[in-house]
Amino acid sequence: MNATVENVVAEALELPSPLRAFVVEKLIESLDAPDSPPLSIKWREEVRRRCKELDRGAVELRHAENVFAEAFATLV
Repeated sequence: MNATVENVVAEALELPSPLRAFVVEKLIESLDAPDSPPLSIKWREEVRRRCKELDRGAVELRHAENVFAEAFATLV
């Protein structure tokens, strides 16, 4: 990995959690196709709310494969 990239990552990891979330949001937005409309304010608020829940440990992530398998099992 490029030393500049490593420095950027190291510096970003030193930021407080809300600022790291902001950096992540901007990086993810930059990956969107140029024709994609920007996230609405409501979606930005929802992303922040969910990130806060994860940070607090109020919710935990689950593998999508497991979620879909469980959902499919209820249909059969």
